[in-house]
Amino acid sequence: MKLPRGGKPGPSPGVLIRGLGGPWRVAKAIGIIVVLLVILNMLGHLVVSVGAGERAVVFSRISGVLPMQLGEGVHPLVPYLWQVQTYDVRRQTWTVSIGEQMPQVGPAPPEPQLVALTKDGQQVVLDISVVYHPDPDYVWRLHQRVGPYYVNKVIRPQARCISLMVVSQYSVTDVYSGRREEIQRRIFDELGQSLKEWDIILDQLMLRNVQFSEGFQQAIEAKQVAIQEYERMQYVLETARKTTQKKIIEAEGESESLRMQGQALRQNPLALNYEYAAKVGPAVRAVVTSRATTPPAAAGGGR
Repeated sequence: MKLPRGGKPGPSPGVLIRGLGGPWRVAKAIGIIVVLLVILNMLGHLVVSVGAGERAVVFSRISGVLPMQLGEGVHPLVPYLWQVQTYDVRRQTWTVSIGEQMPQVGPAPPEPQLVALTKDGQQVVLDISVVYHPDPDYVWRLHQRVGPYYVNKVIRPQARCISLMVVSQYSVTDVYSGRREEIQRRIFDELGQSLKEWDIILDQLMLRNVQFSEGFQQAIEAKQVAIQEYERMQYVLETARKTTQKKIIEAEGESESLRMQGQALRQNPLALNYEYAAKVGPAVRAVVTSRATTPPAAAGGGR
């Protein structure tokens, strides 16, 4: 071995490698961690777990949305080629309330009140709830046509539009009275048909409350007061009619009695004397004759 200048031999290559033992161990540990992370990342792209009441839509980078959806459980995936989007297919509720703003899913402004005009131009505010769920067999088509924000893109505008259209075909009295159930049923039928075209199933629609304008409410209150006053006057008039009828019956009875007495007198004039004697009383004794009334002779006296 050739010695360097100065006559002292330098460190051998083995000694140099052994001296770097610490840094090599660190680099080896970092490499192992990187490999594990890559493996975990690949595993995350190899399988997908679908929860209860959910469906997963698969998007392929090559062919687009696949015409299927994955049910509950764990499913294999093609790594880096397939992407999944999960949808909740359980019953959900979209609500717009009077004087209340309900939170909505997705980038949408706060929900304003649902103000409708009736056939006669009266303004009413509706409080409705729409209960729905995506069709579990066609979630892939809903994702392809609308996407995850279908509440704001389909349900919200359709529910508002159809509700306004149906209410506009009824008068404010119809909305206030017993035809409200008919209005609710019509909104349910038309909205259900519309949502079905977008692979959304309408389970229930509730027209929970209707608020009328202040002028109409005052008119209703005035009408109720008038009805109560009318019923009170009807009672007064009915009472007076019955009292009058009672007096008429009594007068007719008295008239009939007098007529019968007059007829009896015409048939028997002596009946008047009998009536007179009956009213005089038992204290006075008299004899009723055809000519005159002669007091009886005193007991034991005269000729």
